[in-house]
Amino acid sequence: MNTFSWKKITLGLVLVAVVFLAACNGGEEGTSDSSNSSDGEENTGSATLEVGVEEGYVDFINEIAPAFEEEHGVTIEITEKDMFETLEALPLDGPAGLAPDVMIAPYDRVGNLGQQGHLAEYTLPDDGRYDETDQMQVTFEDKIYGAPFVIEALVLYYNKDLLDEAPQTFEDLEALTEDERFAFGSENGKSTAFLANWLDFYSTYGLLAGYGGYVFGQDGTDPSEIGLNTDGAIEGITYATEWFENVWPQGMMDVTSAGDFIDTQFTEGTAAAIIGGPWQAATYNEAGVNFGVSSIPTLPNGEAYQPFAGGKAWIVSNYAEDKELATEWLTYVTNEENQQTLYDIRAEIPANNFTKETVSQGESELTTAVIEQYNTAVPMPNIPQMAEVWTGAETLMFDAASGNKTPEESANGAVKVIQENIEQKYQ
Repeated sequence: MNTFSWKKITLGLVLVAVVFLAACNGGEEGTSDSSNSSDGEENTGSATLEVGVEEGYVDFINEIAPAFEEEHGVTIEITEKDMFETLEALPLDGPAGLAPDVMIAPYDRVGNLGQQGHLAEYTLPDDGRYDETDQMQVTFEDKIYGAPFVIEALVLYYNKDLLDEAPQTFEDLEALTEDERFAFGSENGKSTAFLANWLDFYSTYGLLAGYGGYVFGQDGTDPSEIGLNTDGAIEGITYATEWFENVWPQGMMDVTSAGDFIDTQFTEGTAAAIIGGPWQAATYNEAGVNFGVSSIPTLPNGEAYQPFAGGKAWIVSNYAEDKELATEWLTYVTNEENQQTLYDIRAEIPANNFTKETVSQGESELTTAVIEQYNTAVPMPNIPQMAEVWTGAETLMFDAASGNKTPEESANGAVKVIQENIEQKYQ
């Protein structure tokens, strides 16, 4: 064998050895890298759960995230974005892998997103944290698409410098209009003693429902039956029309600015009581109003005011890579302890019934009033056809209050528009 042949053999053996060693070393390193990138349970922080929230919830998430990360071996990644922008983008961002795994949605958006296939189903914990109303908020066609998170309801604000106690009935409110302290100077015979933005359907619904009106049949699930022109609903419209015609100033008839008019009268101390949402408390605090909060007074027919039961839920994107982990987050973020943390940080009323009971025993009149009012509130229909109600009922009260139509004509006209729109778009 010549020298050249021997060198070739020797070189070949060396190369085989190098390749063998490289393969062994490479295999070990490859296994380690794979574990670091995909095995979340063995390597804390290697897997992530993207949580999409608005800026105001970031501190809350940062407070509760560490315990979840430790328990599940994951990293919580917060995406800060407007809630409605996140929901509007979900149909496109989800399939593209750009949407958060979990996010927050108003109750009335849950059913529509679930029906469209954008949300994963969820099983509510069977631990008593939710009641039937809570379940209805996140249910669409017998499927549950989220975890109730916070609750909201309209309440009565009253000025403690003007009233010794909260009015208990609408008769009490009517009596206040005779008090000269609340006479509207530029319009003879008009009063700002009590104000409510009944041009806005969201605000006026509690009045109509209290008189027996309703949106859809079968607890808001049957759009073929619309109850906004029942005898009761028409009676409610008639009662409101009397306020517009006989008591309230012309500013209450301006669709675009009635809400601002009410806020101004209350903050300036010329209105004794108003109906408003819990989100308005910050404005009144900032204005220095010495206000109290209670549930809305009993209607003239002896029934409770029945506003929409509002609020928000946590939902899971149907495009999340690990839906099981995402649903674990929903159960975690809505447990009793974390709902208390939410209340401590943001003062939002928790949906969890155990936490709700705890916070209702505190000193906050707003908290107590919202919880009490929520008990008489009606879950807003979360079926897609609800969108047509907002449009069809937009002038429901204005048409009657302005005298353009009778209360019956106004109700029938609104229902006709809603029915026609539903037939055109959904059948």
